[in-house]
Amino acid sequence: MLDIAIIIVSWNVRDYLADCLRSVYTDLRQSGLRASTWVVDNNSTDGTAELVADLFPHVHLIQNDHNPGFGAANNQGMRAAASHEPRYYFLLNPDTFVRQGHSAPLSISWIAPPSRHGGARLVYGDGRFQHSAFAFPGLSQLLFDLFPLPNRLYESKANGRYPRRLYHAQGQPFPVDHPLGATMLVRRDVAEATGGFDEAFFMYCEELDWCWRIHQAGWQIYTVPSAEIVHYGGESTKQAAARSVINLWESRARFYRRHYGRWRNTLARHIVKMGMKRKLAQTSEPTLQQAYQEVVSLWLK
Repeated sequence: MLDIAIIIVSWNVRDYLADCLRSVYTDLRQSGLRASTWVVDNNSTDGTAELVADLFPHVHLIQNDHNPGFGAANNQGMRAAASHEPRYYFLLNPDTFVRQGHSAPLSISWIAPPSRHGGARLVYGDGRFQHSAFAFPGLSQLLFDLFPLPNRLYESKANGRYPRRLYHAQGQPFPVDHPLGATMLVRRDVAEATGGFDEAFFMYCEELDWCWRIHQAGWQIYTVPSAEIVHYGGESTKQAAARSVINLWESRARFYRRHYGRWRNTLARHIVKMGMKRKLAQTSEPTLQQAYQEVVSLWLK
């Protein structure tokens, strides 16, 4: 039996993954936790699989011959790890770096109440603050994403943000709707009871959907400020910017249709349509123009 099964899904970020794995193993040696790591590689072409096999022979490497998506690959890793009977799954992006001594609180000590699950406090590579958790999106967040609004409001509850003061490193864990999917700790029995990620979400919003179902099932989700993890962010998605735009807004449309009523979806479609037309008028990049047009079509279906 393991304390933690660490699941990392990777796509063409070999060097980031190597640093991530080094940081994970350093932290585990200090923590004394019983843990093992699974890397699920979504058909990378940058030598990721060879690097893992050469430098990290103790990692359980799963090589896909295609890219099934982020949620599907995480489910794949959790299924592979389940036979080792871990108490928790720790889902970690490859473009993260675990600060030494900072992940153990996230892993075990704070999570004793059986209703809790959570994510770490994230910072950017240069140490700047990064929002690590959010409220479930509403219509106001669409406005923030698509239209210029007063700067002072971007940090507000209206944009789904939690106050920065809650993230103080010595602060107590605080309840959230969902953590950023870069790092999530979930009990194995909860993952099994709620079905893990919905694989209909290829990329983006899969953690929102799963957290929605976790909340509905009666469990709580927390952010743990004492657990600090560096998250560089977007290292895979920036390799295909236009495709990422489509993936993001397709997943958002799926999330809204699944969890919100008709009137909210009707208003959301109008907001997205106006916002994408605005973006279309502001760019001369053909691939982005095509992406914005496709987003409108997806939301008007």
